[in-house]
Amino acid sequence: MKTKSFLFLFVLLSFLSFAQTKANSDDVAIKKNLTYFVNTIKTKKIDQSVNCIYPKLFTVISKDQMTQILNMTYNNPFIKIDIQNLQFGNIEKPELINGEYFSIANYFLKLKCNVGALSDDMKKKANSALMNKYGKNNVKYLANENAYVISANMRACAVSKDRKYWKFVIVEKEYKSQLLKVLPKKVLDKI
Repeated sequence: MKTKSFLFLFVLLSFLSFAQTKANSDDVAIKKNLTYFVNTIKTKKIDQSVNCIYPKLFTVISKDQMTQILNMTYNNPFIKIDIQNLQFGNIEKPELINGEYFSIANYFLKLKCNVGALSDDMKKKANSALMNKYGKNNVKYLANENAYVISANMRACAVSKDRKYWKFVIVEKEYKSQLLKVLPKKVLDKI
């Protein structure tokens, strides 16, 4: 009886450790791919950034439009945005839906946004937009540098067919209606 109990316990622990390893390997792959995505934006390699985006998103917004938006945001001569830090929060266990795996990944970015080239009126508008988007406690203005430091809490949906290579869609409540054609309802319900 002791042998059977011991064998059962051994098999159970082996199964649990394998399941944990699989979950951790998903986390590692998602973090690796998301880090690459963020770094391509940081280094202003926008074409590579666009290649990290879940292709179904391009049914809602064209690839060219996405490239233009990212260029206007991160290669803007009037507002210089520098990504300074990336940290990860909770990454959900991937769920298989219609042949693809979906996982919501929470992450945090520290952004420095130099607004020195803007007029005073535009600076006020930028201040208001940043406060509304990220919250008053997450935006600090550094007058001596003419820059904002932003702590941005972000969410992305990671999508993969093989659980090795992940593509991303930034998910925010205000874009939920646009994502109806892109992400399954079960995933959208988590946003």
